Amino acid sequence: MQVIKEFNFVDELALNQHQRVLRPATRAIVTKGQNILLLHTERYRDYSLPGGGVDQGESLQQALIRELTEETGAREIDNITPYGLIREFRTNYKQTDQLIEMLSYCFTCTIDDEFDQQNLEDYEIANGMTVHWVDIKKAIAYNKQTMAESDKKGISIVRETFLLEHIAENLLNPSCG
Repeated sequence: MQVIKEFNFVDELALNQHQRVLRPATRAIVTKGQNILLLHTERYRDYSLPGGGVDQGESLQQALIRELTEETGAREIDNITPYGLIREFRTNYKQTDQLIEMLSYCFTCTIDDEFDQQNLEDYEIANGMTVHWVDIKKAIAYNKQTMAESDKKGISIVRETFLLEHIAENLLNPSCG
């Protein structure tokens, strides 16, 4: 899959000396016109693409389907197509001598119009995670406002906002050739 962006949230010393831990994840891109299926997290006041970590023995497509189903209640997930890869380097906040190399494999897909119930993890419920169809430009503006104003934001919002902008420019903009 083509790398569309690399983020480095650590200094050069950490890149070269810390133990690396690979964390593969998937992100689902589901669109309807200019709207995109997103998760809103009340705690951090941000929008993000559905997705998450790949479990041991799971293929990327299996992980995408599982995460999209759990986080949104989506049904009949189909037409899964590679979109691009985001690579991030970040310090493990639980073990500061570890460097996490996060690989977010992004896929476009289609889903049924009907949704089942979400099956969120406890921390997702505690963070106030809800699913919404959102105009992509409004989601980008919302995330940018959060980045400018909030002290609760994490570094994931940087990746998510970049992805939303990339999708708006390259997937949803009909004037792109």
